[in-house]
Amino acid sequence: MDIEPVDAAPVRAFSWATLGQRWRDLTFLHWAVAPDLVAPLLPAGTRPDTLDGVSYVGLIGFRMVGLGLGRGPGVPYFGTFWETNVRLYSVDGTGRRAVVFRSLDASRLVPVLVAQLSLRLPYKWSAMRLDRDGDRLTYRCRRRWPGPAGATSRIEVRVGAPIADPTPLDHFLTARWGLHTRAYGRTLHLPNWHPQWPLHRAELLHLDDDLVTAAGLPPMAGPPVSVLHSPGVQVVFGAPVAVR
Repeated sequence: MDIEPVDAAPVRAFSWATLGQRWRDLTFLHWAVAPDLVAPLLPAGTRPDTLDGVSYVGLIGFRMVGLGLGRGPGVPYFGTFWETNVRLYSVDGTGRRAVVFRSLDASRLVPVLVAQLSLRLPYKWSAMRLDRDGDRLTYRCRRRWPGPAGATSRIEVRVGAPIADPTPLDHFLTARWGLHTRAYGRTLHLPNWHPQWPLHRAELLHLDDDLVTAAGLPPMAGPPVSVLHSPGVQVVFGAPVAVR
């Protein structure tokens, strides 16, 4: 099987968009893990994606802005919210690289319900906010529903200089052009596209997180091996296709 290359700015692979949105104020934390640790948590027909024999667990906080159908305007009020997700890295039998979400906490209930029903994505309704003090950002999350209720996360970072020359690891963790999910007895691949990430180095100042373990993973050993920030990108999604 030929695995698609890690391409930071690929040509868009689908002609029409099912969803449009903007991702803003993103902070990416990642821990290296053995592929065998995460393999049982991935959908049927996929396996852990690796770089130099290692896979990764990601904890990402950001702001979703203007979520809407196709290229139309975003849905007022419900289309803008905070989100924190726990994700893994996958590749399917055709070589498509993607992410697998173990949880997606969001601060609007309606998008949570729609995503749960349509693609069976593990969205959770949570209270969230982002506090900004100059170059210091603090992401706070407390889960409401479904459980485990009360799971919390607090991420505090200092945003550094732009990255002129991202490393292979930087690209591996961020240049992801689809997601895999299990819905109604099938594994699906949902493609997305956006411009190349504008990335910054970031320093982790504080982390107090329950979301990774609430997502079925063991506690991460030590600090994250990668801490990145991005001011954001405009994103479109294509139609889901079944993984064979």
